[in-house]
Amino acid sequence: MTAATPRPPVHGADDLPPLVRRARLQDAPALHALSMAFFRSGALRPRSVDHYLAHAGEFLLVTGRGRAPVRGCLALSDEGEGAAVLYNFCVARGSQGRGLGAALLHAAFAEARGRSVREVFTATTGGAALFRRYGFRSAGPGRAPAAWAGALDPARGSEVLSRLL
Repeated sequence: MTAATPRPPVHGADDLPPLVRRARLQDAPALHALSMAFFRSGALRPRSVDHYLAHAGEFLLVTGRGRAPVRGCLALSDEGEGAAVLYNFCVARGSQGRGLGAALLHAAFAEARGRSVREVFTATTGGAALFRRYGFRSAGPGRAPAAWAGALDPARGSEVLSRLL
């Protein structure tokens, strides 16, 4: 299989498609463990297990069915005034390219709409190709929620993107 060939969807032992669900407190160690490789590479800002415990309600995760491990996650933080931020978006290296990131994004968009969010923001240090495929564009100066934008580390060189819902 070449790098350009899409991988088949990830299925659990029961051959059912992956499941996107809200994280629970007991998922915090798995979310932290999944994110560790991305902390080490610099793709994500390091966060403690305590962050995942305190913010479990913001996280969506994707797994296989049954007792399958967490394969991906992202958090959706409500920033008020019709804005939300996606952060800590990652999919395990062996599961990338199988639609898990897309499933997480679609679930986050649906949840955001349900909360009357009008615009979703994110920041990325890598290529923004995935986000652009899903309608994100470069956010103009001052459009992002001020508290969130002010907490971004300029040394990381993040690109701020937004998507209207």
